[in-house]
Amino acid sequence: MAATAPPDYLDPQTLMSISSLDLRAQMIAEGLMTGRHRSPYQGVSVEFAQHRQYAPGDDTRFLDWKVFGKTDKLYLKQYQKETNLEMLVMVDISGSMSFCGGTAWRKYDHAASLAAAMTHLALRQQDRVALSLFDDQPRRATRMSNRQGHWRSIVEALSSVQIQPLPQEGPNADVAGHTHLAQVFDRAVVKLARRSLVVLISDLFDDPDTIDRGLARFYHHRHDVIVMQVLDPMELGFPFRQPSEFVGLEADGQLRLDPLALRQGYLHAFETHQRRIEQACRKFTFDYLMLDTSRSLAPPLSSFLARRAARVARK
Repeated sequence: MAATAPPDYLDPQTLMSISSLDLRAQMIAEGLMTGRHRSPYQGVSVEFAQHRQYAPGDDTRFLDWKVFGKTDKLYLKQYQKETNLEMLVMVDISGSMSFCGGTAWRKYDHAASLAAAMTHLALRQQDRVALSLFDDQPRRATRMSNRQGHWRSIVEALSSVQIQPLPQEGPNADVAGHTHLAQVFDRAVVKLARRSLVVLISDLFDDPDTIDRGLARFYHHRHDVIVMQVLDPMELGFPFRQPSEFVGLEADGQLRLDPLALRQGYLHAFETHQRRIEQACRKFTFDYLMLDTSRSLAPPLSSFLARRAARVARK
Protein backbone atom coordinates (compact mmCIF):
# COMPACT_ATOMS: atom_id res chain seq x y z
CA MET A 1 0.00 0.00 0.00
CA ALA A 2 1.25 3.50 -0.79
CA ALA A 3 1.13 6.45 1.54
CA THR A 4 -1.19 9.22 0.39
CA ALA A 5 1.05 11.90 1.94
CA PRO A 6 4.63 11.89 3.13
CA PRO A 7 4.67 10.74 6.78
CA ASP A 8 6.52 12.73 9.40
CA TYR A 9 9.79 10.87 9.92
CA LEU A 10 11.16 13.49 12.34
CA ASP A 11 10.02 11.74 15.53
CA PRO A 12 10.84 14.06 18.46
CA GLN A 13 10.73 11.16 20.95
CA THR A 14 13.32 9.19 19.00
CA LEU A 15 15.57 12.20 18.46
CA MET A 16 15.38 13.13 22.13
CA SER A 17 16.19 9.57 23.25
CA ILE A 18 19.47 9.55 21.30
CA SER A 19 20.41 13.22 21.68
CA SER A 20 22.94 12.55 24.45
CA LEU A 21 24.57 9.58 22.70
CA ASP A 22 27.64 9.40 20.48
CA LEU A 23 27.80 7.43 17.25
CA ARG A 24 31.29 5.99 17.46
CA ALA A 25 33.28 4.20 14.78
CA GLN A 26 34.67 0.75 15.52
CA MET A 27 37.23 1.06 12.77
CA ILE A 28 39.87 3.77 12.38
CA ALA A 29 38.38 6.65 10.39
CA GLU A 30 40.26 8.55 7.71
CA GLY A 31 38.50 11.89 7.87
CA LEU A 32 39.17 15.35 6.53
CA MET A 33 38.67 17.38 9.70
CA THR A 34 38.94 17.16 13.46
CA GLY A 35 36.16 15.07 15.01
CA ARG A 36 35.62 12.36 17.61
CA HIS A 37 36.73 9.16 15.84
CA ARG A 38 40.13 7.48 15.91
CA SER A 39 42.44 8.36 13.05
CA PRO A 40 45.33 6.28 11.63
CA TYR A 41 47.52 9.33 12.07
CA GLN A 42 49.24 10.32 15.31
CA GLY A 43 49.00 13.86 16.56
CA VAL A 44 47.94 15.80 19.64
CA SER A 45 44.77 14.68 21.37
CA VAL A 46 43.64 13.08 24.62
CA GLU A 47 44.29 9.39 23.84
CA PHE A 48 47.89 8.18 24.24
CA ALA A 49 49.15 6.14 21.29
CA GLN A 50 52.90 5.49 21.64
CA HIS A 51 56.35 6.88 22.45
CA ARG A 52 58.80 8.09 19.82
CA GLN A 53 62.46 8.87 20.40
CA TYR A 54 63.23 12.59 20.46
CA ALA A 55 64.87 14.14 17.40
CA PRO A 56 66.34 17.64 17.16
CA GLY A 57 63.62 20.13 16.31
CA ASP A 58 60.78 18.20 17.99
CA ASP A 59 58.45 20.11 20.30
CA THR A 60 59.85 19.66 23.81
CA ARG A 61 56.42 20.19 25.36
CA PHE A 62 55.63 16.55 24.64
CA LEU A 63 58.75 15.04 26.23
CA ASP A 64 57.96 12.27 28.72
CA TRP A 65 60.11 13.19 31.72
CA LYS A 66 59.13 10.06 33.63
CA VAL A 67 60.64 7.89 30.91
CA PHE A 68 63.72 10.17 30.87
CA GLY A 69 64.14 9.66 34.63
CA LYS A 70 64.08 5.89 34.20
CA THR A 71 66.12 5.49 31.02
CA ASP A 72 68.10 8.73 30.70
CA LYS A 73 66.76 8.94 27.13
CA LEU A 74 64.41 11.51 25.61
CA TYR A 75 61.09 10.24 24.26
CA LEU A 76 58.05 12.12 22.98
CA LYS A 77 54.49 11.20 23.83
CA GLN A 78 52.34 10.70 20.75
CA TYR A 79 48.59 10.78 20.91
CA GLN A 80 45.83 9.47 18.68
CA LYS A 81 44.26 12.12 16.52
CA GLU A 82 40.52 12.16 16.30
CA THR A 83 38.82 12.81 13.02
CA ASN A 84 35.41 12.92 11.44
CA LEU A 85 33.49 9.90 10.20
CA GLU A 86 31.93 9.22 6.83
CA MET A 87 28.63 7.36 7.10
CA LEU A 88 26.59 5.84 4.29
CA VAL A 89 22.97 5.08 5.20
CA MET A 90 21.44 2.52 2.82
CA VAL A 91 17.64 2.22 2.91
CA ASP A 92 15.72 -0.59 1.19
CA ILE A 93 12.83 0.61 -1.01
CA SER A 94 12.01 -2.75 -2.61
CA GLY A 95 8.41 -3.93 -2.92
CA SER A 96 8.40 -5.92 0.32
CA MET A 97 9.09 -2.72 2.30
CA SER A 98 5.57 -1.54 1.38
CA PHE A 99 4.07 -4.22 3.64
CA CYS A 100 1.86 -2.91 6.42
CA GLY A 101 0.24 -5.64 8.50
CA GLY A 102 -0.95 -4.76 11.96
CA THR A 103 0.50 -1.26 12.20
CA ALA A 104 -0.24 2.19 10.81
CA TRP A 105 3.16 2.53 9.17
CA ARG A 106 4.72 0.44 6.44
CA LYS A 107 8.09 -1.16 7.05
CA TYR A 108 9.58 1.55 4.86
CA ASP A 109 8.19 4.29 7.10
CA HIS A 110 10.00 2.79 10.09
CA ALA A 111 13.17 2.42 8.01
CA ALA A 112 12.96 6.06 6.93
CA SER A 113 12.46 7.21 10.53
CA LEU A 114 15.52 5.19 11.54
CA ALA A 115 17.55 6.74 8.73
CA ALA A 116 16.44 10.25 9.75
CA ALA A 117 17.48 9.61 13.37
CA MET A 118 20.87 8.09 12.48
CA THR A 119 21.77 10.86 10.03
CA HIS A 120 20.68 13.52 12.54
CA LEU A 121 22.99 11.99 15.16
CA ALA A 122 25.97 11.82 12.80
CA LEU A 123 25.52 15.32 11.41
CA ARG A 124 25.24 16.72 14.93
CA GLN A 125 28.76 15.32 15.46
CA GLN A 126 29.89 17.07 12.24
CA ASP A 127 30.37 13.70 10.55
CA ARG A 128 29.79 13.47 6.81
CA VAL A 129 26.71 11.52 5.72
CA ALA A 130 25.25 10.20 2.47
CA LEU A 131 21.93 8.46 1.83
CA SER A 132 21.37 5.68 -0.71
CA LEU A 133 17.90 4.34 -1.57
CA PHE A 134 17.93 0.96 -3.30
CA ASP A 135 15.96 -2.07 -4.45
CA ASP A 136 17.72 -4.25 -7.03
CA GLN A 137 20.13 -1.35 -7.56
CA PRO A 138 20.75 2.14 -6.14
CA ARG A 139 17.81 4.35 -7.16
CA ARG A 140 18.60 7.67 -5.53
CA ALA A 141 21.49 9.02 -3.51
CA THR A 142 22.59 12.21 -1.82
CA ARG A 143 26.15 13.48 -1.75
CA MET A 144 28.45 12.85 1.20
CA SER A 145 28.32 16.04 3.25
CA ASN A 146 28.05 17.57 6.70
CA ARG A 147 27.03 21.02 5.54
CA GLN A 148 24.20 22.95 7.12
CA GLY A 149 20.88 21.93 5.59
CA HIS A 150 22.11 18.51 4.45
CA TRP A 151 19.83 16.72 6.91
CA ARG A 152 16.80 18.44 5.39
CA SER A 153 17.76 17.20 1.93
CA ILE A 154 18.07 13.67 3.33
CA VAL A 155 14.64 13.83 4.97
CA GLU A 156 13.12 15.23 1.78
CA ALA A 157 14.61 12.32 -0.18
CA LEU A 158 13.19 9.82 2.33
CA SER A 159 9.76 11.47 2.26
CA SER A 160 9.54 11.52 -1.53
CA VAL A 161 9.78 7.74 -1.94
CA GLN A 162 6.73 6.02 -3.39
CA ILE A 163 6.83 2.23 -2.99
CA GLN A 164 4.35 0.07 -4.84
CA PRO A 165 4.16 -3.75 -4.79
CA LEU A 166 5.39 -5.02 -8.14
CA PRO A 167 2.87 -6.19 -10.73
CA GLN A 168 2.56 -9.95 -10.93
CA GLU A 169 2.71 -9.99 -14.70
CA GLY A 170 3.97 -7.75 -17.44
CA PRO A 171 7.27 -6.55 -18.89
CA ASN A 172 8.43 -4.86 -15.67
CA ALA A 173 7.63 -7.70 -13.28
CA ASP A 174 11.24 -8.84 -13.10
CA VAL A 175 12.99 -5.56 -13.78
CA ALA A 176 12.93 -3.39 -10.65
CA GLY A 177 11.66 -3.43 -7.12
CA HIS A 178 13.25 -6.70 -5.98
CA THR A 179 15.75 -6.80 -3.15
CA HIS A 180 19.15 -7.50 -4.73
CA LEU A 181 21.73 -6.88 -2.02
CA ALA A 182 24.74 -8.39 -3.83
CA GLN A 183 24.59 -5.85 -6.64
CA VAL A 184 23.85 -2.99 -4.25
CA PHE A 185 26.73 -3.91 -1.93
CA ASP A 186 29.16 -4.14 -4.86
CA ARG A 187 28.30 -0.64 -6.06
CA ALA A 188 28.47 0.83 -2.56
CA VAL A 189 31.94 -0.60 -1.92
CA VAL A 190 33.23 0.87 -5.18
CA LYS A 191 31.94 4.34 -4.34
CA LEU A 192 33.28 4.51 -0.78
CA ALA A 193 36.65 6.20 -1.09
CA ARG A 194 37.52 6.04 2.63
CA ARG A 195 36.91 3.61 5.43
CA SER A 196 33.34 4.37 6.44
CA LEU A 197 30.46 3.38 8.65
CA VAL A 198 27.69 1.77 6.60
CA VAL A 199 24.19 1.62 8.08
CA LEU A 200 22.03 -0.93 6.23
CA ILE A 201 18.28 -0.62 6.90
CA SER A 202 16.22 -3.36 5.26
CA ASP A 203 13.90 -6.29 5.90
CA LEU A 204 16.77 -8.42 4.50
CA PHE A 205 14.46 -10.61 2.45
CA ASP A 206 17.29 -11.92 0.31
CA ASP A 207 19.43 -15.06 0.21
CA PRO A 208 21.51 -15.21 3.45
CA ASP A 209 24.52 -16.38 1.42
CA THR A 210 24.23 -13.21 -0.68
CA ILE A 211 24.06 -11.09 2.46
CA ASP A 212 27.09 -12.91 3.88
CA ARG A 213 29.14 -12.28 0.74
CA GLY A 214 28.14 -8.62 0.71
CA LEU A 215 29.12 -8.11 4.33
CA ALA A 216 32.42 -9.85 3.59
CA ARG A 217 33.17 -7.24 0.91
CA PHE A 218 32.62 -4.41 3.38
CA TYR A 219 34.76 -6.21 5.95
CA HIS A 220 37.68 -6.79 3.59
CA HIS A 221 37.62 -3.12 2.59
CA ARG A 222 37.79 -2.29 6.32
CA HIS A 223 34.39 -0.63 6.57
CA ASP A 224 32.25 -0.87 9.69
CA VAL A 225 28.62 -1.95 9.24
CA ILE A 226 25.48 -1.63 11.34
CA VAL A 227 22.70 -3.93 10.11
CA MET A 228 19.17 -2.84 11.07
CA GLN A 229 16.43 -5.26 10.11
CA VAL A 230 12.87 -3.90 10.04
CA LEU A 231 10.07 -6.47 10.31
CA ASP A 232 6.30 -6.38 10.70
CA PRO A 233 4.76 -8.35 13.61
CA MET A 234 2.80 -10.44 11.12
CA GLU A 235 6.06 -11.53 9.54
CA LEU A 236 7.49 -12.31 12.95
CA GLY A 237 4.60 -14.36 14.28
CA PHE A 238 2.53 -15.37 11.22
CA PRO A 239 -0.81 -15.01 13.10
CA PHE A 240 -3.03 -15.73 10.07
CA ARG A 241 -5.79 -18.31 10.61
CA GLN A 242 -8.21 -18.25 7.68
CA PRO A 243 -7.40 -19.62 4.20
CA SER A 244 -6.40 -16.56 2.17
CA GLU A 245 -4.72 -15.32 -0.97
CA PHE A 246 -1.07 -14.56 -0.22
CA VAL A 247 0.45 -12.13 -2.72
CA GLY A 248 4.19 -11.70 -3.25
CA LEU A 249 5.11 -8.00 -3.10
CA GLU A 250 8.08 -8.43 -5.43
CA ALA A 251 6.37 -10.14 -8.37
CA ASP A 252 6.53 -13.55 -6.69
CA GLY A 253 2.99 -14.50 -7.73
CA GLN A 254 0.06 -15.34 -5.49
CA LEU A 255 -1.23 -18.51 -3.86
CA ARG A 256 -4.32 -19.45 -1.90
CA LEU A 257 -3.03 -21.10 1.26
CA ASP A 258 -4.22 -22.45 4.57
CA PRO A 259 -1.94 -20.60 7.05
CA LEU A 260 -2.60 -23.03 9.90
CA ALA A 261 -1.20 -25.88 7.80
CA LEU A 262 2.03 -24.08 6.96
CA ARG A 263 2.59 -21.93 10.05
CA GLN A 264 5.11 -24.30 11.66
CA GLY A 265 7.11 -24.63 8.44
CA TYR A 266 7.06 -20.86 7.92
CA LEU A 267 8.31 -20.13 11.44
CA HIS A 268 11.07 -22.72 11.11
CA ALA A 269 12.23 -21.25 7.77
CA PHE A 270 11.99 -17.71 9.15
CA GLU A 271 14.01 -18.54 12.28
CA THR A 272 16.65 -20.27 10.16
CA HIS A 273 16.90 -17.19 7.94
CA GLN A 274 17.25 -14.89 10.97
CA ARG A 275 19.87 -17.09 12.58
CA ARG A 276 22.03 -17.08 9.45
CA ILE A 277 21.86 -13.29 9.19
CA GLU A 278 22.88 -12.86 12.83
CA GLN A 279 25.71 -15.37 12.37
CA ALA A 280 27.02 -13.43 9.36
CA CYS A 281 27.01 -10.18 11.34
CA ARG A 282 28.83 -11.78 14.26
CA LYS A 283 31.40 -13.37 11.95
CA PHE A 284 32.49 -9.94 10.71
CA THR A 285 31.99 -8.26 14.13
CA PHE A 286 29.25 -6.05 12.69
CA ASP A 287 26.42 -4.82 14.89
CA TYR A 288 22.91 -6.16 14.27
CA LEU A 289 19.56 -4.81 15.47
CA MET A 290 16.12 -6.21 14.68
CA LEU A 291 13.20 -3.79 15.01
CA ASP A 292 9.52 -4.71 15.32
CA THR A 293 7.35 -2.13 13.55
CA SER A 294 4.62 -2.46 16.20
CA ARG A 295 6.93 -0.89 18.79
CA SER A 296 8.40 2.56 19.25
CA LEU A 297 11.85 3.05 17.74
CA ALA A 298 13.17 5.14 20.63
CA PRO A 299 13.84 2.51 23.38
CA PRO A 300 15.59 -0.16 21.26
CA LEU A 301 17.55 2.38 19.22
CA SER A 302 18.83 4.36 22.21
CA SER A 303 19.73 1.14 24.07
CA PHE A 304 21.53 -0.24 21.02
CA LEU A 305 23.56 2.93 20.46
CA ALA A 306 24.47 3.22 24.15
CA ARG A 307 25.78 -0.38 24.19
CA ARG A 308 27.73 0.19 20.99
CA ALA A 309 29.29 3.43 22.24
CA ALA A 310 30.35 1.77 25.51
CA ARG A 311 31.89 -1.19 23.68
CA VAL A 312 33.79 1.02 21.23
CA ALA A 313 35.06 3.19 24.09
CA ARG A 314 36.44 0.09 25.84
CA LYS A 315 38.35 -0.82 22.68
